[in-house]
Amino acid sequence: MLLLLLFGISALVLAAVGIYGVLSYNVEQRTRELGIRMALGAAGSEVRRLVLKQATLMIAIGIFAGLTAAFMLSRVLENQLFGVSARDPLTFAGVAALLATIAFAASYLPARRATSVDPIVALRNE
Repeated sequence: MLLLLLFGISALVLAAVGIYGVLSYNVEQRTRELGIRMALGAAGSEVRRLVLKQATLMIAIGIFAGLTAAFMLSRVLENQLFGVSARDPLTFAGVAALLATIAFAASYLPARRATSVDPIVALRNE
């Protein structure tokens, strides 16, 4: 059980690092666009909200796909579980909430960094 717990924690850390990496790359690629938005008067909170909105969409799609796959594959694990149904809605909801929280926390840092884009440097960059 301890080994499975360690694998689960490792998977959560890898997922958080992966989401952080993808969003950091996305913010880096959109530096010019974000700089133009800020030069035209967009507040930092608006830029942060734009990046977080995109991250939330990716998170929702990923959680939906994962829950769908887990629900379809739950019959494979059904005979290995004791005392818990393979399709326990509380477990599915708890895992989805935990993953959404970790993914949102991992996406906050790139969103915050997007607000520190200097419009002049961003426009001069290319």
